Amino acid sequence: MTQTATFPVTGMSCASCAGRAERALTAVPGVTEASINLAANSARVTYRAPASPATLAAALKKAGYPMAEAEARLTIGGMTCASCVGRVERALQASPGVLEASVNLATNAAQVRYTPGATSPTELAQRVTKAGYPAHPAQDTPAPENRQADEAALMKRRALISAALTLPVVILAMGGHMIPAFHHWIMATIGMQTSWLIQFALTAAVLAGPGRIFLRIGLPALARMAPEMNSLVALGSLAAFGYSTVATFAPALLPASSRDVYFEAAATIVTLILVGRWLEARAKGQAGEAIRRLVGLRPATARVDRGGETVELPVEELAPGDIVLLAPGERVAVDGFLTDGHGWIDESMLTGEPAPVEKTPGATVTGGTVNGAAALAFRVTATGADTVLARIIRLVEDAQGGKLPVQALVDKITRWFVPAVMALAVLTFLVWLTLGPEPHLTHALVASISVLIIACPCAMGLATPVSILVGTGRGAELGVLFRRGDALQLLAEVRSVAFDKTGTLTEGHPVLTDLEVAPGVSEDDLLTLVAGAEARSEHPLASAILAAAKERGLTLPRADTARAIPGKGLVASVGGHALLIGNAALLEGEGVDLAAKPDENAMHMTSASVLHGFHMLAERAEALAAEGKTPVLIAVDGTLSAVLAVSDPLKPGAGAAVAALKALGVESTMISGDNRLTAEAVAARIGISNVVAGVLPEGKLQALAALPAPTAFVGDGINDAPALAAADVGIAMGTGTDVAIESADIVVISGDPQAVASAIKLSRATLRNIRQNLFWAFSYNVLLIPVAAGALYPLNGMLLSPMLAAGAMAFSSVFVVTNALRLKRAG
Repeated sequence: MTQTATFPVTGMSCASCAGRAERALTAVPGVTEASINLAANSARVTYRAPASPATLAAALKKAGYPMAEAEARLTIGGMTCASCVGRVERALQASPGVLEASVNLATNAAQVRYTPGATSPTELAQRVTKAGYPAHPAQDTPAPENRQADEAALMKRRALISAALTLPVVILAMGGHMIPAFHHWIMATIGMQTSWLIQFALTAAVLAGPGRIFLRIGLPALARMAPEMNSLVALGSLAAFGYSTVATFAPALLPASSRDVYFEAAATIVTLILVGRWLEARAKGQAGEAIRRLVGLRPATARVDRGGETVELPVEELAPGDIVLLAPGERVAVDGFLTDGHGWIDESMLTGEPAPVEKTPGATVTGGTVNGAAALAFRVTATGADTVLARIIRLVEDAQGGKLPVQALVDKITRWFVPAVMALAVLTFLVWLTLGPEPHLTHALVASISVLIIACPCAMGLATPVSILVGTGRGAELGVLFRRGDALQLLAEVRSVAFDKTGTLTEGHPVLTDLEVAPGVSEDDLLTLVAGAEARSEHPLASAILAAAKERGLTLPRADTARAIPGKGLVASVGGHALLIGNAALLEGEGVDLAAKPDENAMHMTSASVLHGFHMLAERAEALAAEGKTPVLIAVDGTLSAVLAVSDPLKPGAGAAVAALKALGVESTMISGDNRLTAEAVAARIGISNVVAGVLPEGKLQALAALPAPTAFVGDGINDAPALAAADVGIAMGTGTDVAIESADIVVISGDPQAVASAIKLSRATLRNIRQNLFWAFSYNVLLIPVAAGALYPLNGMLLSPMLAAGAMAFSSVFVVTNALRLKRAG
């Protein structure tokens, strides 16, 4: 079929650009006509198969003029099985302008990537609705927590009504078989014909009322030659009801031996499956609990300082720059930075870290976290969709809507599953009708209906997405965000994890770790002079020295002069003293004898006697360097007076993370741009034996390629972005740069390396859970469909009742969802 569509195109600036873009489109097989409108930045294309919006987008992207893209999220009703998912996806993918569509049965949602102008979320929703599944753009639908609760309540109401109508039918039909006296009482009072009429009326009410959902969705799907789960239920229940209706009102049309009714089967089938849907909806609601908990972290109002007055405003009305007053124990409304007060904030719901975090003026605060016992004030920096919490919710929703590679096989199987079951049901009917015992028609009907009812594509369709839903939700609770659903499967298979050093295994900022002074020299006096000099320096190590001086409460003198010597250190004059601060090359170049004793009058001494051992300072500097620290020699008035060391301290969980990975059978490697001596010293302290040091970003890619695959890379900086993107799985520390986070597949919000091991354990548990679900779903169908068809009848005379088939089918879906819920305790 030939289609014509208009797509927005970006990157064109002149007529030659338009010509190149037009030629790129014309070269796509299936394109019959393409014209570019440079003024409107659009392309009008007439095409047929094998061309598609995706191939057109790829051609334009390759030419350097990518289509403009947008994403839409649709909420879809009426999906009950994997066949439904396949039909909705095909309906979306057939829409002009749709580049990619992914439908998730567990969340009843579709994620669609499309070209704006060619289609819109509303048009996409209309296409899905026309295919038989009511759909709306996500923003037009209730919140997820309300939607899940509404679905469960609706299914509960339908199940209870159906059960109330079905119970008298079952009693009238089965009571006489169980209690002969009851049968005699029926015959003596209302009679068998009246009993059948009552059963007819009640069963008709079940099908027309609570069971109408199966008929309304299943029969149109059957008419479109696209049968799915509801079609199976509709056919099974209608077959039993129709046969019984003929036996009740026109018995002469049936052989005398086959004049029996199965109203109780038709009613019970509907009731049991509705009960299963109700339990399934409840379980799916629990599966999405992580999102609801995150959404629930957002307070409704906040107290804002407006012109000296405190007013309470809805959070939606806050704007960047507002000053928000935070009471003790109150939840932070939006993102900002502290302007007044000092206290501790519990960030555990976002990071997974239980210890409260100290906050002083200038520190960032995040919406959704909980204030401690202090009254604070903060300035708003981000609201609405720009807050950290909103971005986290989007990441979790996107991951929960994703598909794992293993799902592709399931999709292929389920696409043909329902038609195959229907064909098997027809074959079963014919075999029993021709070869079965008397009454032929009754046995054929019971067996074929049982085949239709027991088949459960629901369980197969739910096996993967519901595990992803719970697994990624659990990850969010642990402070691990999967930006893509398929990262779950990839991470479970990882054999090597490569860590960046700075900011990943270490804190990412230098601190003063050692200060050793010559005999008789006051530490505070020396640190005062050095910090006074470093106050005018922009060197990264200066901040560590200044922080140490501030911590000691020292008052810093102003440096008279300060001159940086690249690669060596700092020459300064402070408080009448000449200072040399740097490496041995600086001091020796300025004429300092590193083995000489200091002049007793060079500084204020704590002791009049001058002790021996000054030459030990130079030796100590070498020892500190061997420990992976950066030694700094200090000469005052031409004499070596102290050595201090600055280092980037290890994160508390670094060593435990490496040990945990080793226990999981995963090899750890450090790939760092730092010098080899420092990198190897840090690696030795945490148990990493494989170290690649002194490499640029390109070198990190080469080192990564040499590791046993699949690989994961853990980093936090801009220079880590290429390695994060190149690794099979990129893991970014949430404390790192936005560039690193955007390049990664997984984000560890807390920045704790131990969360990497937790993420791998969670991913493996999720994959194990998916395999269990798939094994159950496929085994259930492979084993029980032949039983329903009567495979055991020649051996033991067993023929499965449609009622038992309905119960087993409902149990299958509930089992899969309930098994997935066990992941809530994983990690």
